[in-house]
Amino acid sequence: MRKTLWFISIVVIASLALAACGGGATTSTDGGETVTVVETVVVEVTSSAPVVVAPTGFGVTLETVKARGNLICGVNSQVPGFGYVDANGAFSGFDVDYCRALAAAIFGDASKVEFRPVTASERFTALQSGEIDILSRNTTWSLARDTELAGNFVHTTFYDGQGIMVPVDSGITTLKDLEGGTICVQTGTTTELNLADVMAAEGVSYTPAVFDDADATFAAYAEERCDAVTTDKSGLVSRRTVLADPSAHVILDVTMSKEPLGPMVRHGDDQWFDIAQWTVFAMFDGEEFGITSANVDDIKASATAPEVKRLLGVEPGMGLKLGLSDDWAYNIIKLVGNYEEVYNRNLGPDTPTYIPRGFNSLYTDGGLLYAPPVR
Repeated sequence: MRKTLWFISIVVIASLALAACGGGATTSTDGGETVTVVETVVVEVTSSAPVVVAPTGFGVTLETVKARGNLICGVNSQVPGFGYVDANGAFSGFDVDYCRALAAAIFGDASKVEFRPVTASERFTALQSGEIDILSRNTTWSLARDTELAGNFVHTTFYDGQGIMVPVDSGITTLKDLEGGTICVQTGTTTELNLADVMAAEGVSYTPAVFDDADATFAAYAEERCDAVTTDKSGLVSRRTVLADPSAHVILDVTMSKEPLGPMVRHGDDQWFDIAQWTVFAMFDGEEFGITSANVDDIKASATAPEVKRLLGVEPGMGLKLGLSDDWAYNIIKLVGNYEEVYNRNLGPDTPTYIPRGFNSLYTDGGLLYAPPVR
């Protein structure tokens, strides 16, 4: 009896399994006895590779940008060294050059980019609505922004920290000295929130004077409507250069926060995120491998190191993985420069906005800049 039940169980399981694979089973009755006939179906497996389903929107941004014929990049226009419009109406700055690098990767032409100035309060809406393709505007990466604003931060391009600037003749040397004072700050920023947190922790009472953009914030400070002004230290260095007497102002020796700054893209298009991310890494690699806009042609012609050959497109295939041509990284370095070139052009020792590199050095020089392998 047990053997009979065991045999029947095996037949039922096999029947169900084959039916699920596309086979079938028929039954007939003969002399009161039911007989199950199983039809065997052979299923041919043509590939063992996993099926990869592209997320909604995958590739849409690149297609849109190519069809339009240019990149639209949201930038700052009021921070010398990072995003600024000169007297001739030309955009310049560290964040602006990143936009040119991205255009070079896509089009092989760094000029195919439209710069769209956006304020701190406008920037995320402009990105979410599709008004801009990417945001490259001294924007701090934070958990709330990473999760609530339908955006993704690509790799940090500039490691910063919030500081405070005061007039030299004010006698202010510490945060405690600002007790009862007024501090100018831009609204809609992590700067405003950090200021409240730090002053509360220090037990310092103060009055925030909030403004919509950097020009208004620093104009109020210049007019002595507040005792101090706060933003990222890079911003303080930048804005001090355009004050009537830069030497009359000092940035206090205090760092109020971590401010990792970098580009931001919309959720939902992983290909676009990858392109934006690897544009940053290509600039890091250019510096690490000693490849500059001046020598990139010579190095490409004589390259023997496998990773350099992959980076510059001598060994094909890497560009295709991003949806770009194989010379995508070559174009970035040739037309815009490696990270060091871009940094020195905008923030180096020969500029009014000089900021020592510090954390913004390669990992080989004790900094935080590190690119994954191109392979």
